[in-house]
Amino acid sequence: MRLAVSYIFALILTLTATLFCAAIRPYVSPTNMVMVYLVTVVMASLWLGQKQAILTAFLGVLAFDYFFVPPRLTFSVADKEYLITFLGLFGVGVIISTLVAKVQDRAEKLKEREAETASLYRLSKDLAVAADIQSVVFSIVKNVEISLEASAVLFLADEGELVIADSSKDWNDDGEAEKIAQWSFKSMRPAGGGTSAFHSSKMLFMPIQLLGTPLGVLGISFRSDPNIRYEKMRHLLESFCTQSALSLERVRLSQQAEDAQILQARENLEQALLNSVSHDLRTPLVTITGVLGEIRDNGYQLDDKDKQDLVDTAWEEAGRLNRFVGNLLDMTRLEAGEMRLKLELCDVQDLVGCALAAVGQRLGTRVVNVQLPPGILLARMDLVLMTQVLVNLIDNALKYSPAESTIDIAAYSDDRQLTIEVADRGPGIPVQDLTRIFDKFHRISVPEGVSGTGLGLSICRGIVEAHGGKIIAENRIGGGLLLKVQLPQKEAQNVKRR
Repeated sequence: MRLAVSYIFALILTLTATLFCAAIRPYVSPTNMVMVYLVTVVMASLWLGQKQAILTAFLGVLAFDYFFVPPRLTFSVADKEYLITFLGLFGVGVIISTLVAKVQDRAEKLKEREAETASLYRLSKDLAVAADIQSVVFSIVKNVEISLEASAVLFLADEGELVIADSSKDWNDDGEAEKIAQWSFKSMRPAGGGTSAFHSSKMLFMPIQLLGTPLGVLGISFRSDPNIRYEKMRHLLESFCTQSALSLERVRLSQQAEDAQILQARENLEQALLNSVSHDLRTPLVTITGVLGEIRDNGYQLDDKDKQDLVDTAWEEAGRLNRFVGNLLDMTRLEAGEMRLKLELCDVQDLVGCALAAVGQRLGTRVVNVQLPPGILLARMDLVLMTQVLVNLIDNALKYSPAESTIDIAAYSDDRQLTIEVADRGPGIPVQDLTRIFDKFHRISVPEGVSGTGLGLSICRGIVEAHGGKIIAENRIGGGLLLKVQLPQKEAQNVKRR
């Protein structure tokens, strides 16, 4: 229908040119009217097409001969030189129409190439920032919808089988999509409309592969004839699939590299932990074994004082070993999520008293300043676990502060939280370690010669966070470290003592 209309318009253009020439005939010679018909041919080339322009040139020759070449209103030619004019008019018309058609075709191809370049640029830009498979899949489907004006579905290989990773909201599966996609995946060839396989389908399926390895299948449902769109966009579709395959492989390799780094870091950490645990277990065991061996072999030569010193040393090392094993067990329970809180209203003074009693032998002559608010400060907590937290904090202050310095313990509350502070007058810690000291097995380098496993503060953080609180470290003005435990409290209250 459109083709017939275009030929009718070619006839109308010729008629219009003839009427115009008839109007100017008294003022110009017939040969000058040839230019009017040439203009008509150019217009037909621009508006209608090459074939219509050639028809316009032919009709223009006939009209010029019939209406304006003597004798008029006949196809006879009195002056044979007009035959050259006819030939020139028709030849120039054909040449003009051919050149215009080539220019238009080239412009159309440049326009299509520009659109393809813009589409590939947009796709590559989206894929470049995609950090995981989900982002890559979303970018592929979105760009197909925008650039190709089509619905899309993306199948990805999962252990040799295809599964739908993502699809357009308006994607309609007619029941054959998975079947055709499976064929395209296994054969690594396009299938569907426009191809030799399943050509009756209204959908097109393009395999996504890299170096001969199939990664998935991209299904496209064009809104227009898929046969025409496939032939017209074949290179663009292949480029889309290539870009998609590269991005999928990039993400896969990136994940493998990340997993390899994590595995290597885990192996290094496990080796470091094994070395640390072995050393911390071996040291007290060696001491205890040495003491027992000395008493067994030379006990009859030792006086009572030397025996008592050896027994005290073995006792201290046994306690150290017991604490270390206990910390390992507590950390294991924390990481496994098996630590259950028994929350009840507790007196903070009882908490502090229990903690000081537990470390009493290690305190020796060390002075501990305790500042508590007047009255009974009640707070909801697990008394046993929070006692362990306070013991670990006091033990940390004992190890990292001079023997003659004091340790300060304070507690206070407001409407939102209970705060317990343990402070010492040691050297403090570097700023970069203020948060890292709560990491498992992390120990600072100063002061030298201090024994420990690096688990105490990590266990404190686990218990405090299990209560819904937090623990922070700050360097004190004038030197020293302040460890602050903050627990959320809705039922904390001060009651007057009797």
